[in-house]
Amino acid sequence: MHTTAKALIAAGALAVLASPILAQQQRGGGPRIAGECRAEIAALCGTDRSQMRACLAQRASQLSEDCRGQLRARMEQRRGGPGQRAEQQGPAPQTLAYGSDSLQALDLWVPAGTKNAPLVLFVHGGGWKRGSKSNAMGRAMPAHMLEQGYAFASVDYRLVPHSTVEDQAADVAAALAFLLARADDLGIDRTRVVLTGHSAGAHLVALVGTDERYLKTAGLSFADIDGVMPNDGAAYDVPAQMAQAGRFMAGTYEQAFGTDLARQRALSPTFHAAAPNAPAFLLIHVQRKDGIAQNTALAEALRRAGTAVEIGSFPGDGLKGHAEINRKLGQPDYPATPVMDAWLKTVFGA
Repeated sequence: MHTTAKALIAAGALAVLASPILAQQQRGGGPRIAGECRAEIAALCGTDRSQMRACLAQRASQLSEDCRGQLRARMEQRRGGPGQRAEQQGPAPQTLAYGSDSLQALDLWVPAGTKNAPLVLFVHGGGWKRGSKSNAMGRAMPAHMLEQGYAFASVDYRLVPHSTVEDQAADVAAALAFLLARADDLGIDRTRVVLTGHSAGAHLVALVGTDERYLKTAGLSFADIDGVMPNDGAAYDVPAQMAQAGRFMAGTYEQAFGTDLARQRALSPTFHAAAPNAPAFLLIHVQRKDGIAQNTALAEALRRAGTAVEIGSFPGDGLKGHAEINRKLGQPDYPATPVMDAWLKTVFGA
């Protein structure tokens, strides 16, 4: 079995997870399993709960990365008991709509009593076609950002195939414009802003941070962003990424970026990294071969343009490491957290 699946289905986990998954019972206050994930589980293992444990034990690695992450989050929550999620995320967020589509929404946390908190805006991953602001984010981040005195926003965006990657980048810019237009009322300092995102979200924030057209369409510019922190992305050069994609990801990339080379290049942050760009970048990644190559190439392109860029390389292999850097970022004992904190303080001038 894949190591990610082994980590997910630890001893006793199936007894906690399998029986209530499809019924969506919320004993213990656990995070909900999204309908798409429940459909995946039903398609893979059927709906007979008596058979689900054995099926997941053998075949969980065939579920999507996002679905496995939801199952893992539910398992961890159920183990930790009621209130763990609230403790990790801190106070409940405000949920705000920044557009008319149901997916054009965001969750916002602002430190209590603060009138001008720097803003960290997070964009979730999920292969451009799944994930959400609620279940594709490391749960330590909101509380950690509040502890640092920062406002934190987690953004939903329209998904492929009903929308395009271009729409998604536009949504990121629109969400930021929405918050900055209401900065005084929300307690946000509109002059101190960082964009971050994981996986597909890393690609989207890197694209918005290198191709100014998305910000300009939303009435903003690179002057409205202080920095960009893509987290373990690997599609900064889309044609190169697609050329080496294995069977597992080839369909995801083609669905997102199509087959037209000109469009693929237009959606590649590395090809937009000639100046101007957002002022500063921190590229963090684990030890995935494609991720290392893609982050190195983007960093080199940014440096050639005179853009300030730092790279943080951290332990973790394959999909397990890819999920871990998202799940653990913000935990004080995770190696990437102090690197992120130091960079944010520099960027925000704290």
